[in-house]
Amino acid sequence: MSISQAILPEFEHEMANTRKVLECLPDDKLEWKADLTFNSIGWVGAHLAEIVGWVEGVLKQESWDVNPVGGEPYKSPVASSRKQVLECFDKGVVAAKAAIMTTTDAEFAQIWSLKSAGEAIFTMPRVAVIRTFVINHTIHHRAILCVYLRLNGIPVPGMYGPSGDAK
Repeated sequence: MSISQAILPEFEHEMANTRKVLECLPDDKLEWKADLTFNSIGWVGAHLAEIVGWVEGVLKQESWDVNPVGGEPYKSPVASSRKQVLECFDKGVVAAKAAIMTTTDAEFAQIWSLKSAGEAIFTMPRVAVIRTFVINHTIHHRAILCVYLRLNGIPVPGMYGPSGDAK
């Protein structure tokens, strides 16, 4: 079994779960924050939508400099609606699946780096980047979004079985 065949079912499962949570984003509360120092519920949704869009770059480029010397630093997108977040997420999932399916084991083993101003933040094989920087990172922020939903009285969908909100 190839790496792409091994990782794709997990990727698809976690992205389907993420979409279920993103479908719960409240358009009327995108600016809501649990605390003044925290990101808004809309920021978390937009961040979840952007993470999956990073797969192609991880699998097709050797590195990504989020703050290139002499260039514009990367900026996360701003969410203006649940619909916009879902469209961005869905587009990213399609592109990510295609990139995963066409990546060879040798390409998955190649080293990739996340950089800032030319300095490596981390460096690891591409397959590890997909698992940590994409899938685990997605799960982390999805959990934050679930807490934000509950704090706003919005039921959280089940992901690994029924949710505690299921009646």
